[in-house]
Formats: sequence, C-alpha cells, structure tokens
Amino acid sequence: MAISSSQIHLIYSGSAASNTNANDSFGGQISTAAGGVITSDQLNNDMDDITSAEAASGVTIYHAYYYKNTNSSLTYIAPKVYIQSNTATNETESYIGIPPELKNVSVQRLTTELTPAPTNVTFSAPANYAGGLALLDLPSTNYRGIWVKYVVDASASAVLDAYTLGIQGDSNP
Repeated sequence: MAISSSQIHLIYSGSAASNTNANDSFGGQISTAAGGVITSDQLNNDMDDITSAEAASGVTIYHAYYYKNTNSSLTYIAPKVYIQSNTATNETESYIGIPPELKNVSVQRLTTELTPAPTNVTFSAPANYAGGLALLDLPSTNYRGIWVKYVVDASASAVLDAYTLGIQGDSNP
C-alpha cells in the first residue's frame, strides 16, 4: 500500500523535544510530543498574532518545522514542499526555504523568531509541486527540516491572514 497523506506529518521544532508551542518553533530539535504535530489549519497553530506595533513597523518572522514520514516501511520518494496558498493580502507574504542540514538532523536554532535569519537558507515562494523545493527521499520514520519566513510590511492593516503549505511526493506500493 502506498504512503497516505496522513502518514506525512508537519512537526514543530523547538528548544526541547517535548515542544508543543508554535511560538518556540524557531529551530532546534524535532518535537517528539504528540502535541508537536500540526494536525489542522487552525489559526495560530504555527505562530502567534502579529501585534499592532509589529504591523506598524513591519516584521519578519522565521519558524522551522519538520516533515516526517511516519510510514513503517515505505520511502517517500522525491517529495517537494510548496506554498499551496499564500497570504490573502499584499501587505504580508510567506516564503519557504530548505536548510543545509540533511535528514534526521536538527536545524539551526535562532535566538528569537525575529532575528537573525537562518544561515545558508534561500527563501522563495513556489506555488505548486513543479516549482516546489526538494526535500530528498524520506525513508520510513525519517524527517527533514524546512523554514518559513513570514513578512509583514510596515503599516500593514490588522487582518486575519493565513497561508497553507503543501507537500507532495510518491512511494512504491
């Protein structure tokens, strides 16, 4: 049987393996806690609200997550990550980047979610699988980090805003 989408998990990074807090997800080790898996598109499950002060001055936020293949035997072949739907306003934008760390290695831990930017990561906004960023094959139980860069322009309006990540790959039956 092929790998199902429910077997590819998006998981928080953090300062501890027990992290279940999106606001601590600015690099570090993969969360091994059940609550560290992002299971829905609920608002704020990946970062906190932008304050009025942040919106007034503009802010760039960096968060790191991991995609993990939880299938017990199959390899997720040629997976790519992309931004399935980007933010709805022209005052905000989301970008993604692949860190230099390879599979099953913790990504760089930032001092805060604001600065500095992760090193050796190039950000882009691919909108589909064809333009997506390659993660490398993910054998059973392996994971690979990704970075999200969320940019709020100075003088941005207060608005509910969201983006959706997509991942697509293949597996042998």
